[in-house]
Amino acid sequence: MKIWKFSLLLLVITLTSCGAQKNTAAHQQQIAPERQQSYAALPDFYDPDEETIEELAEETFNIVDYAYQFLGTSYKYGGTTTQGMDCSGLVYTCFLENNIELPRSSRDMALLGEQLDLPQVRTGDLLFFKTDRRKKNINHVGLVVQLDDDKILFIHSSTSRGVIISALEETYWREHFVMARRIL
Repeated sequence: MKIWKFSLLLLVITLTSCGAQKNTAAHQQQIAPERQQSYAALPDFYDPDEETIEELAEETFNIVDYAYQFLGTSYKYGGTTTQGMDCSGLVYTCFLENNIELPRSSRDMALLGEQLDLPQVRTGDLLFFKTDRRKKNINHVGLVVQLDDDKILFIHSSTSRGVIISALEETYWREHFVMARRIL
């Protein structure tokens, strides 16, 4: 059954991507060797072969696809390039690459779009967090890249590990989660 789902996913990707490689395994092979070690830091439950099959709009697919290119990029406050980026810089850059200009801060991004309940979250939605207990403002954002049963996986730039994929179900992220929003 899993092979059937994976085969269908590959067919959907092939038909919607104009022949470009757009799956996670392809990204791992295309990333420079010095950045490939970031895949070793992916959560144990992250499995690109187990993705839930969803109909993604081409625009959403392109944003998520572009975000994967930054896996392993180091954290840099205010950064928006492979030389270093912060969480809002990652989201800002991925949307801008697809001609969607967002505000530059996570706090301002959290004012856009439609607020969602967690069961409504889809790939391409944004997750917002308050990670500084001294401040009451949203200060972190991540982009949902995969839904797998009860797990919501998102790409983001953490101050300690740079651009990584995490799960909302991890204790730290669950405790600091504020809201999910849909921009597209």
